[in-house]
Amino acid sequence: MARILVADDSLVVREYLKVILERAGHQVIAEATRGTEAYQKYAVFQPDLVTMDINMPDMNGIEAVKMIISRFPHAKIIMVSTHGLKPLVFEAVTAGATHYIIKPINEETLLVAIENALI
Repeated sequence: MARILVADDSLVVREYLKVILERAGHQVIAEATRGTEAYQKYAVFQPDLVTMDINMPDMNGIEAVKMIISRFPHAKIIMVSTHGLKPLVFEAVTAGATHYIIKPINEETLLVAIENALI
C-alpha cells in the first residue's frame, strides 16, 4: 500500500494515525512534529502521501504544504485538523492539499480520503 509521512505535533494523534494506517496495510515511513520538519522529511523520504496538521510549531501545516508543493508538485497531502473554518479549508486546498479532514479523526473517512488521494 502507501508509504506515509505523518505530520502532527501531538504524539497521541501521531500514534492514533499510525494504528489506523498500519492496520489498513499502509506503512508510516516518517513522522514530523513541526512544519519545517515535515518539509525536510518529505524531501528525504518522498512518501506517497502526507497527513498534515495545521497548528504546528515554527511553521504551520499550510505553509509546509506550500513549500512541499512548490518543490514536489505531485505531492499528495491530506490536512487533518481541529480547525474546520471555511477560510482555512479553502487556504489549505488552494495551497495544494488533496483533502481536508476535521478532527476527531474518523477511521473510515480517513481511509476513503487516502484511497481517493492515491488514485
